[in-house]
Amino acid sequence: MNKKITVGILFGGRSGEHEVSLASARSIINAIDKNKYEILPIGITLDGQWLTGENVLEKLSNYDTKNLTKVILSPLPGDNYLYELAENEGKTYLHPMSIIDVFFPVLHGTFGEDGTLQGFLEMADMAYVGAGVLGASVGMDKALFKDVMRANQIPVVESLTFNRSQIQADFEGICKQIEKELSYPLFVKPANMGSSVGITKCHNQSDLYEGLLDAARFDRRILVERGVNAREIEISVLGNDSPKASMPGEIIPKQDFYSYNAKYEDDSTDLLIPAPLPDDLTQQLRKTAIQAYQSIDCAGMARVDFLVDKETQAYYLNEVNTIPGFTQISMYPKLWEASGIPYSKLIDHLIELALERKKDRDQTERKYRSDE
Repeated sequence: MNKKITVGILFGGRSGEHEVSLASARSIINAIDKNKYEILPIGITLDGQWLTGENVLEKLSNYDTKNLTKVILSPLPGDNYLYELAENEGKTYLHPMSIIDVFFPVLHGTFGEDGTLQGFLEMADMAYVGAGVLGASVGMDKALFKDVMRANQIPVVESLTFNRSQIQADFEGICKQIEKELSYPLFVKPANMGSSVGITKCHNQSDLYEGLLDAARFDRRILVERGVNAREIEISVLGNDSPKASMPGEIIPKQDFYSYNAKYEDDSTDLLIPAPLPDDLTQQLRKTAIQAYQSIDCAGMARVDFLVDKETQAYYLNEVNTIPGFTQISMYPKLWEASGIPYSKLIDHLIELALERKKDRDQTERKYRSDE
């Protein structure tokens, strides 16, 4: 018999999207093929502890970490063990617990989707699902991402970016600059956050004040965008060097915009799959989704989000989400299911792509010695 592949599923994390991550991980753990994979669920608490053990997902959901085992991954290349942190007589010892063949990060937001975890896994020379350091970090920072899209002639909405320190130093001046250069309605967002956390739609100056203060709670970089009376279209992309795009889907929130509450707490939002779009626009969006994916050197998976102006049909690329929501009702897997890849097979593909990417990385020489 072939040996099962051991998959370390990472979830939780030090992020405002901690609870979203738990929901995604629950769906993956339930759906993954247990005949092919040995599963090791690893929960990361809000203060950054790595824990595993019986019912770790449920315990993390209830903020009850008693009787769970503290674990750690060594950054030493070639040491694929996950270690148990054991304490005895005031001393801490490392005991090998399990070899991990591939990690499946389901960590939305900071310290999981922003390149930090990916850098750690690269140092440890581990295979992992999803984008590498570059793709993850650029995809996460909405402001930098827009600059990269502009450099690649991909249309994005006009925007301004500020540091938290600028807002704190000259709040009134920043607001005047925004109102001079952009028109209401406006969207104010933390540059490095997902799941609509910290996003405010602003119709007037009072909303703008509130939005800037709220966004600054979640990030040191704040993005302000011109609002568009738009349809929200999403496309799933899958692959490494030769990615493929799914059919598009459309989000129709009953609220003012697709907020955190609309995504995760209000089931009145409609998902139209496929999105009712003209064929030529559908093909253009799919082509642009792949172009954006490749322009940030993404890998594994991403959900690419567009805004399509309801009046002019002009489209704007909104963001590339490198670890999208992964519950069975999330748009990323639903789009692939409608495009012919069911949820459990999608997990298989992602693990295969992770191992393929690791094999590609292994071809890179890390030593250089000139001829003498």
